[in-house]
Amino acid sequence: MTTTTPPATVTPKAVEPAGTAPATKHAPRRSTPLTVAMLAVLAYFLLPLFWLLIASTKSTQDLFNSFGLWFSHAPQLLTNLRATFAQDDGVFAHWLLNTVIYAGVSSLGAALLAAAGGYGFAKFRFRGDRVAFNLVLGAVMVPTTALAIPTYLLFAQAGLVNTPWAVILPSLVNPFGLYLMRIYAQDAVPDSLLEAARIDGAGEARIFFGIVLRLLGPGLVTVVLFTLVATWNNYFLPLIMLNDPDLYPVTVGLSSWAAQAQNGGAGSSSDMLALVVTGSMLSIVPLVVAFLLLQRYWQSGLAAGGVKQ
Repeated sequence: MTTTTPPATVTPKAVEPAGTAPATKHAPRRSTPLTVAMLAVLAYFLLPLFWLLIASTKSTQDLFNSFGLWFSHAPQLLTNLRATFAQDDGVFAHWLLNTVIYAGVSSLGAALLAAAGGYGFAKFRFRGDRVAFNLVLGAVMVPTTALAIPTYLLFAQAGLVNTPWAVILPSLVNPFGLYLMRIYAQDAVPDSLLEAARIDGAGEARIFFGIVLRLLGPGLVTVVLFTLVATWNNYFLPLIMLNDPDLYPVTVGLSSWAAQAQNGGAGSSSDMLALVVTGSMLSIVPLVVAFLLLQRYWQSGLAAGGVKQ
């Protein structure tokens, strides 16, 4: 006797109306508090820059008599720019050039030293390497202002006070840059590539300058950018190291102009205040350009530095 099994009953699937989203999927909801917080942070960072841009188009009288976040009736940006570069026989342009030299040499030198040290800690093993690296991490915690007076005493004994080297040499030491380059070199430089180069007869110096530096490019740009900003904005170290106004960076120079404006020194104090505002606006333009040009390298370098070892 043959038993016949009835076919399984298939329940038809309910057809959803067109344009209706599946019940299991929900449209992403925007967090209103988070959006407000991000807008507040954005305003916190951008409003001072916006005010500085607006204020550089005003005279000193308009700075006090007009609304701070909008232009005055008679913008005079070109007049302020001409007066800034003409003040004291064009010393502002000299201060800008000094700042470019100090920041440029310091950032490139600090990046090269950090790359060499970070590569050494990452790929070489020697006695006391962990202790030395822990000392580097400890140096990150020390504020640079606490080292300014001891550095001044050392440079005074060496006869380097009131010279450009008094600003450049301390800026070459960047413990955070060395730490960042050590983390970056750990993954960016393969051990197999180094062994292949050594088998081919390349020396360590040739390997570092010909191979390693190319692989460490994004990390190098990151250290360059960090050191560039730190040296460009450095105020306390040049203040105690330099006595000659011709050697001032733009930070110390604008501070001296602000002191003249407050004390009623040479020139009209009202004119000097407008020059200080305009000079401050000009001093941030190179940093903004540097960030825009090096942004992608900076982001990739930070991402590499955040890899857990």
